[in-house]
Amino acid sequence: MRVAIVENTHITHHGQVGVALHERAALIDLWKPWSGQPLPTDIDADALVVFGGEQAATDDHTHPYLPDLARLMAAYTGADKPVLGICLGSQLLARAFGAENHLGTAPEFGWVDVGLTDQGRADPVLSVLPDRFPIFQWHSDTFTLPECAVHLAAGDSARHQAFRIGRATYGTQFHFEASRAVVADWTRSFPDAIERMSPGWPARHQHLAASQGVAADAHGLALARAWVGLI
Repeated sequence: MRVAIVENTHITHHGQVGVALHERAALIDLWKPWSGQPLPTDIDADALVVFGGEQAATDDHTHPYLPDLARLMAAYTGADKPVLGICLGSQLLARAFGAENHLGTAPEFGWVDVGLTDQGRADPVLSVLPDRFPIFQWHSDTFTLPECAVHLAAGDSARHQAFRIGRATYGTQFHFEASRAVVADWTRSFPDAIERMSPGWPARHQHLAASQGVAADAHGLALARAWVGLI
């Protein structure tokens, strides 16, 4: 299989998604449009993954490729090829299908409990998770649910945590790719941004990684493997 991966910022960890793809010996086409690299215009790969970034899904003035990326996600969906949007990727996916992006209204950081909806419990991917599970969050924005979407998971601060469009297009507001190793690297790499999101995080990090991160790692890898199984 060949999978196109779009990175939206200079430090992007593939994390548990990368583990699941490498287990299946996937060939990766890597795109970095934030650096000025143009996005592909054709649907060449078997699936598309869009990771997060610090920009908002509507920041066309600073990241002019965002409308093209939203259209690419819709095109893959229209071709019945699996799509995965994580954090910013989920916000762009919602935008691509006519939803509204709400900026700065739902800040979350750290391991946070998320719950499955009834549709999530019956979903071929999300059903690998327990009814309520800890998973890593780092975002300030949220979105309305596209009319064509199935709502799969909800949270207290951001209601729309996961959704599906069609057979195999998924958006997750939470960072299920973020293993404890990824979170530790983010903590080292972005101290100022994290302090603004969660004052005193470094002092709590190790305890939370042990008490919540272990389970989150297992849930993230199970979710990644289930989605990769759709390709």
